[in-house]
Amino acid sequence: MTTAEAAPPEGGLQALVAERRGKAQALREAGIDPFPARFPGRREIAGVRAGHEGLQPGERGEEVVRVAGRLAARRGQGKVAFLDLDDRSGRIQLWASVDRLGEEGMAAVLDLDLGDILGAAGPVTRTRRGELSVALDEVVLLAKALRPPPDKHAGVRDPETRFRQRYLELMSDPDAREAFITRSKAIAAVRRFLDGRGFVEVETPTLQPIYGGAAARPFITHHNALGRDLYLRIATELYLKRCIVGGLEKVYELGKDFRNEGVSHKHNPEFTMVETYEAFADYRDVMDMLEQLVSSVAREATGGTSVAWKGETIDFAPPWRRLDFRDALREASGVDVREHPDEASLRAAMRAAGLDAPDGVPWAKLVDGILSQALEPTLIQPTILYDYPLELSPFAKRHPDDPAIVERFEAFAGGMEIANAFTELNDPDDQRERFAMQAADREAGDDEAQPTDEDFLAALEHGMPPTGGLGLGIDRLVMLLTDRHSIREVVLFPAMRS
Repeated sequence: MTTAEAAPPEGGLQALVAERRGKAQALREAGIDPFPARFPGRREIAGVRAGHEGLQPGERGEEVVRVAGRLAARRGQGKVAFLDLDDRSGRIQLWASVDRLGEEGMAAVLDLDLGDILGAAGPVTRTRRGELSVALDEVVLLAKALRPPPDKHAGVRDPETRFRQRYLELMSDPDAREAFITRSKAIAAVRRFLDGRGFVEVETPTLQPIYGGAAARPFITHHNALGRDLYLRIATELYLKRCIVGGLEKVYELGKDFRNEGVSHKHNPEFTMVETYEAFADYRDVMDMLEQLVSSVAREATGGTSVAWKGETIDFAPPWRRLDFRDALREASGVDVREHPDEASLRAAMRAAGLDAPDGVPWAKLVDGILSQALEPTLIQPTILYDYPLELSPFAKRHPDDPAIVERFEAFAGGMEIANAFTELNDPDDQRERFAMQAADREAGDDEAQPTDEDFLAALEHGMPPTGGLGLGIDRLVMLLTDRHSIREVVLFPAMRS
């Protein structure tokens, strides 16, 4: 077998699978289990390498090590062969010789296939060519690979295969594995940061009787025993605010939300968010916290606050640029949304500015269209837009100096939104009026408008302290940290068409 197997055509694949199955059956008939349960004493390859870096060419360590992983390559036949073994931490060479293994052991090594999971034991040595290796005294087949791995050099290039069979990409591409390890580090860093600031992590319902907390269409399911429809949550906001009412004061939840919307390079129907709520804070406090949170996560996950992004460098170190929403929109598009307070006027101004402005779209969505077309793609460095029109923000507190705007901000980087935050609306009567506005939008055909949640209103009537709330998109943040330009690149198993 050569260093790599090219991906065979379908007929060739069937023959390879049949050959490998034949080898597995032959082992069973010889009394050898091709899928044994354990290989005790195994150490990670990176640790083995680190402990023996001082060996000189031709020098052998005294310690016998036990490593395990996937067979990635093999060179040589006859009396000597060299095998490359991969685990999550790295790669090491196995040095197989008939002198150490005997004729039968060497034959077993030469009968292995690329992709097999192996356990190996022996002393670590550095070959005369300088390669750190395990001189094999023992090789154990831990799992027979009945299908060949992807081609070593070509890898998995087809996006459909990469996303549908992510394990093939993880198996063949160390960079892909590293991206998901970075994701894990980022999530752990988010939790450490919030825990360190006294936040309490809580869990709220994923199945909800009334969905809310965002403008989105929900997924609907049915609970047979309760005899009622339920909704997969589109946000955790309204339940987390109930926790604030109850006196927990600083809470967060990190988990999945679900929105029945289209897919794009920025959207997946299920996605990961962290939402935080802090009593006795406002959106200015949350701005400061977000800058510190994201810079801290970047540092822990990547080693610094600067990351590569589409050939540029994004620096998450505070302070971030902060722009007034209305002023920034006017500068980017030439349209002043406050001078066009109705749909017809705003639509005409947008079209005059060369922007797409579909008929039948409510005023708030037209404003959002200006943002997404004219301004958002230009916001590469971390930027906070603050003080949004009331109509775009059903849960944000009115600005004390201007009741037409609310204390809300969104954060952008890499040309996309990554976070959304409010000084939370805690006046139950004002909140009821906002729900009524949303109900009017629903009657006008906006199927993403918020339904009224009477239980949430009852919670507010018990009194919610002034509160700052934040929602940070984990998937998009990981895209930025790993220089991946589609959300499918950072979600292990994204939603796909049949």
